Amino acid sequence: MKAAASTSAPRKPAKPESHLAMVRRARRINRELAEVYPYAHPELDFRNPFELLVATVLSAQTTDLRVNQTTPALFAAYPTPEDMAAAVPEDMEELIRPTGFFRAKTRSLLGLSAAIRDDFGGEVPGRLEDLVTLPGVGRKTANVVLGNAFGVPGITVDTHFGRLVRRWKWTDEEDPVKVEAVVAGIFPKSEWTMLSHRVVFHGRRICHSRKPACGACPIAPLCPSYGEGETDPEKARKLLKYEKGGQPGQRLSPPPDYPGAPAPSLGAREAAAQEAALAAAREDGAGGAGSAAPSGGAAGRGVAPPPGAGAA
Repeated sequence: MKAAASTSAPRKPAKPESHLAMVRRARRINRELAEVYPYAHPELDFRNPFELLVATVLSAQTTDLRVNQTTPALFAAYPTPEDMAAAVPEDMEELIRPTGFFRAKTRSLLGLSAAIRDDFGGEVPGRLEDLVTLPGVGRKTANVVLGNAFGVPGITVDTHFGRLVRRWKWTDEEDPVKVEAVVAGIFPKSEWTMLSHRVVFHGRRICHSRKPACGACPIAPLCPSYGEGETDPEKARKLLKYEKGGQPGQRLSPPPDYPGAPAPSLGAREAAAQEAALAAAREDGAGGAGSAAPSGGAAGRGVAPPPGAGAA
């Protein structure tokens, strides 16, 4: 006897999301993130455009925390573009060694400082087309500086931003410039800078690269990629980072409304190495800007590198 054929109608495939529906969903995600992260901010410590520019260049291939632990001594030694342009390269390398790739970054910092001194009267320029002419400064870095030091709206497409907008199906583009153009067309210009902060905050705290905490995500109902990560709420909560996970943040000097604890300073050994490098930089500065570092600079004076740090 044959089994009775099923009388239920086959499920129709879901209709592709229209562009208008995607735009509405994207804007709702932004509104939801604004409620989740009302304190979203740039996670680099800075007091002026020059410090933000330098910190952003240093942030390549490392964490904002590492940069924030490193820059106090750097800016104590070289507070202005003129000071930094005259630095002995070996001294600067020792100061920024904890951020990695310190030789390449030193070349960029010396070059951009000299360009600011020589071409822009010692002031960081406030236009994208000028910023991207500086050594080591690309479009992403320029947008960070413009949005947070000059109040010029911009979209910052870093690794977190690109990953999340693709998970949310706002775009499938991989090229950062194309991602920026697509997202700029979804949101009004007035939202660009804060949108960037919110998306990056979410990527660092919840929507991680390898194991997103889907079960603890406040915008899960709006996410077409829900389920790529841990969906069990209890397990997902253990994946949360920074203030969402009860841990210190990345800034040593966070804004007053930040609900988490400040980041810790450098460890004792690294701090001692940096202090020796700072003393060397001051000694060289007192001896004449741009003078050759005796015995190979700070390294030749016996400054111990931080653990795990190597040549770029």
